[in-house]
Parts: sequence; C-alpha cells; structure tokens
Amino acid sequence: MENYLVSARKYRPSTFSTVVGQKALTATLRNSIATNRLAHAYLFCGSRGVGKTSCARIFAKTINCTNPTADGNPCNECDSCRSFNENRSLNIVELDAASNNGVDDMRALIDQVQVLPTGGKYRVFIIDEVHMLSNAAFNAFLKTLEEPPSYVIFILATTEKHKVLPTILSRCQIYDFNRITINDMVDHLAYVASNEGITAERAALSVIASKADGAMRDALSIFDQVAASSRGNITYQSAIESLNVLDASYYRRLFEAFEKEDVPAALTIYKDVRDRGFDSLFFINGIGAYLRDLMLALTDSTAAMLEVDETTLKEMKEQARRLKPEFYYSAMSLCNEADLNYRQSSNKTFFVELLLIKLCQLLSPSQNSISGGEGQLRGIAASQGLPQGQKTNTVQQQPVARQVVQEPQAPAMQRPRTVVVPPPPPPAAPVAARTSGRRVNRGPSLSDLNRKPEEETVQNGPVNGVVQARRGVYSLDDVREAWYAFMDSRPGEHILVNTMRASMPEQVEGDVYKIVVENRVQTDMMQSMTQTIEAFMRDRLRNDFWSMRVEENQGAGSPQTWNEREILNKLMEDNESVRKLVTTFRLTL
Repeated sequence: MENYLVSARKYRPSTFSTVVGQKALTATLRNSIATNRLAHAYLFCGSRGVGKTSCARIFAKTINCTNPTADGNPCNECDSCRSFNENRSLNIVELDAASNNGVDDMRALIDQVQVLPTGGKYRVFIIDEVHMLSNAAFNAFLKTLEEPPSYVIFILATTEKHKVLPTILSRCQIYDFNRITINDMVDHLAYVASNEGITAERAALSVIASKADGAMRDALSIFDQVAASSRGNITYQSAIESLNVLDASYYRRLFEAFEKEDVPAALTIYKDVRDRGFDSLFFINGIGAYLRDLMLALTDSTAAMLEVDETTLKEMKEQARRLKPEFYYSAMSLCNEADLNYRQSSNKTFFVELLLIKLCQLLSPSQNSISGGEGQLRGIAASQGLPQGQKTNTVQQQPVARQVVQEPQAPAMQRPRTVVVPPPPPPAAPVAARTSGRRVNRGPSLSDLNRKPEEETVQNGPVNGVVQARRGVYSLDDVREAWYAFMDSRPGEHILVNTMRASMPEQVEGDVYKIVVENRVQTDMMQSMTQTIEAFMRDRLRNDFWSMRVEENQGAGSPQTWNEREILNKLMEDNESVRKLVTTFRLTL
C-alpha cells in the first residue's frame, strides 16, 4: 500500500510549464537559460504559496540539465535531473534562514561555496525566508554574494522584501511573483480533481480558491480537506459546510433587504448568521466586501478587478445596476466605521442590528444635512403593512439657527409640506437685583401696555404648511432685557458675560443692532456667538428679523468694566446703608 502524499506535495510543479499563474516570470527565466545570460544572484519575492521556492528548484534543476527540452524545461531523465528528483543532488543546497539566521550559519554556507559542483555546471544555493537573517549574518554574506565563484548561483526567497537590507537588494536580480488568480486556481484544482478521480463542482472549487486567498499551496490543502469530508464528491453545499464559509446567498438576500428598506428581513438574516456560529465582526466585513464587489461591478473597467467566474460576474453586474453608486459609497463608509468601532461596543448584537437598520434606510435620505447622509429612520412596522389610514410618524430634525424663507403656497391637490419649528429655549431663571442701569424684575413696560393686538404678526401655527416670519414689536428696553436674560443663561462664561455687559446693543436701523467691543479677542468671541445670540434674541423679542453685527472700537478705550463683586464693593464704599445691609444679613454673591 502506497503512502498517502498530500496534493500540495504531489502536485508541486516540476517544470516551468506546470507553474500556476506566473507565465510572464517563468518565460523570463527560461529565456535567460536559453541565451545563457545567468545572473549570480536572484531574489524571488511574493506572498506565501505563489511558487517562489518551486521556481527556484526548477531553475536550479534546469541550468544543470544536460538535455533540456526545446521550450526550456528540464528533461527529468538525465543523471542530474534524476538525482535532483530523488533528493540526492549535491549541486543544490537549501537553507532555511528562519532557523539558520546567525553569523555561524552564514560562515558555514560560505565554506560550502568553495566546493566545486559534481555532475553539473553550477552549484545553486537557495536561501528561503532570507529576511529572517540577522544584520550580522547579512554583513558576513555581502562580499560572497557580490563576487561568488563563477560556478555558484544564489537564489534568495522572501515574503517580506522590505525587510531585506538595501545592500542585498542591490546585488540581486529581483523577481516579484503575482498572487494567483481565482480562475487559475480553479483550473488547476479541476485538473487535480480529474487526476484523482474526484468529482467537483466548479462553484465549490471557486469557494476553495477564495478561501486560499491567492496561495496555490493553501488551495491544494483545503481541497484535500473538502475531498475527505465529502468522500470524493465535492459539491458547493459540502464545500461551504466543511469550510464554515458564509454563503454568498446571505449577502444577496441582505442586499434585497437594503433595496426594499425591509428592516425585519435584514434582522432575521443576521439572526440566522449568528445561529450558525459566525462571528459578528466577520459578518460586518463580509457585508463591506460584498458591497465593494457590487460597486466594482457597476462599470466594465472596474469589473475586471473582481476575481470571480463569468457566471458570477454577470449576476453581480445585473444586481449592482439596481442601485446608484451613491448608495454603495455610503454603505461602505458605514461598514468601515462599524469595523473600527465594533470592539469598543459593549453590546455587539445591538451594534450590528443598528448598522443593518441604517443600511436599510440609506435609500430614504433625510432632508437634514447634518445627518451625514444616513437615511432617515422609519418605523419598522412600515415594511410589514399598516392598517389603512394609519401612518407612521417621521421625525425630522432642523438646524438650530432658523432661516426664514418665503415659500409659495402649495397647490390645492398637492400634499402640504410639514415644517417643524424647534421649541423656544427655556425661560431664564429669576435673577437678583443688578445695577449699572439694568432694571430689576420689572413688569410690563409702557411700550408693552401701549402695544396693539394688530401689531402682533406672530402665527400660532403654519399656514398652508409654511411657517410665517414673526415681526413682533419691541422697545429698546425689551432688547436690553433679553440681552441680560442671555447673560443670565450662561453664568459660567465670565469673559462672554463681561463683554456683553460692557457692550450693550445700539440700534443702527430697523431691526439691525451693533455691538462695539474693545479688542480682537472679544471680536472673535462675539462673532462666533452671533448665531446663538441672534436665535435667543429673536425668540425673546418674537421677531425673526432681529440681527446684530460686531464692531471693534477704533477710538479711545472705554471705561473699565466692573464685575459683580467690584460693583458691590463700590456701592458699599459710597453708601453706608448698603454696607450695613450686607453686613447685618451676611449677604454674599
């Protein structure tokens, strides 16, 4: 009974023609052998399982072959080829730099360089994972690598070229190996399956190739695993069950839920995924990858980047064109943010469910620009159907700073648009008595008593769905009272309050008032607060046209601005009654 040999070793390439996915590179190596233009040092770079070491062995065998074929492959029949195939050739030396990375190991290799080849023209030294050598070993190797004997050829292999010293790179011819495409791997796996007498569906082989992530060695190992579990009959279902791969049908169903804005369907799919034992972060990344593939499938130029078979590519193109590119951009951004924030979430399931709800709502964008492009959240029951005449409520947020726009009245047959007005700010708390010309908790002013009802143009509600501008009548005393009320609402902002106390509003014309400040710092601060102050004043004065502009004093400096404690001290100095009142009742600010 023959010993079982895994496919990764049994089907390891023995000629350049059997190397998978590296046609341009192998053609270059064969041409250099045919024209006898051999370098003394080569560096093979690429990810794992793409054929670096296999190509190094084939290259070493071919240059010592006494009867190479017309296409530049070794004959596998001469003494040199047979000794190599039987692992008894003295002309090919392999060194694993991961475990032999010291100076002593490199000196032993240099000693072997002095030995002449036997039964061939060249001695080839293959150093795998060369980036693992220490700096001292690299330095000991430099001189020999630069000027080896004429019969010596070095082939260095690495998965991380950036870790190799520049002095080593400059002494080598560098060959970069490509990742093996899914189509190339599927073709090779189909060849292996036919040789082994195994029936395999091409869709199942595509799943295996995708799982291998560009490494042919990994694909052959996974192939053996699936073949063993399915007893020689590899189907799509057996492949995804054996490899615990999330079926692409889940992502297709999710896409349909996003398209239909069907939140319950999306949440149900996620429950099925969790019940199958898949990690939620893996699920998030899978959604992002699937949406990315659909975005690439929108145009023929980017569709070439997809590593899928023709049938799958056609289906993805048809599915992708059902939505606009903007949907994919926003959805991919949400998935990327979810990937970054997933580990900080304390409730992972809720986190993913909220992501799915947002994705389902992307096709119903909110009118509010501050929502960042996310869809407006609708009631979940909306997709399940409500009784006739019952409607879900839609919450619309409006910016804090209200802009009054004169809009035409909606036609009679057109549904009026609802504009939600933010509620007025809470009334300011009662304030203790102040000086500096401010009135204390006054009642209605004379202007309030003389105000006629017809002067009030404030509407209690929208007219025909449009909010009317307020033009409340007010006096200078009303402006000052509202000004102090805003100061009272921000007791902790001392610089702002003192600036406002020293810079009372002065009417320029109509509803325009100016605020004169003393320096640039106060100017910048008041300008940054202009919108907030205007919104407050408009609500207090019931006039949407009140506005302010900030000016910097260009003349002589104003008198010193006193705070509350300085005002109290001055009153106590000038008025004995005030001093006795404060002292007797132990009043404090």
